[in-house]
Amino acid sequence: MKKLSTVLFFALFAAYTVVGLSSFQSFSPEYFEGKWAVTVKDTPQGTATIPMRFETVDGVTKGYFMEDASGNEIAMSSVTISEDVLTAYFTITGYDVYISLKKVDDESATGSLMDMFTAEAKKVKE
Repeated sequence: MKKLSTVLFFALFAAYTVVGLSSFQSFSPEYFEGKWAVTVKDTPQGTATIPMRFETVDGVTKGYFMEDASGNEIAMSSVTISEDVLTAYFTITGYDVYISLKKVDDESATGSLMDMFTAEAKKVKE
């Protein structure tokens, strides 16, 4: 019985390790690189789509967004990527905010603005 318990323990440990490593390897910070259309739902001003762009230079991820239709990009205060979640801090319409996005599939991410408003992001094909 003791051998069966030991074998079962090692089999479960091996399975957990393989699953854990495969999910770790499936995400790369480069996933967020490029242009995104980020839709924030049900804000006091309604639903809004904010164009965003992320790039990594020398290991540092930077973010930019467009506040209006002028086409001028505004740099975000900071961007961090921890595990598979991107968190970006920026000032828009006079408010300091942050948005968190997590990968859903190859073309989309989901998250929230200020942990209050649902956000959905779609990669913009160029």
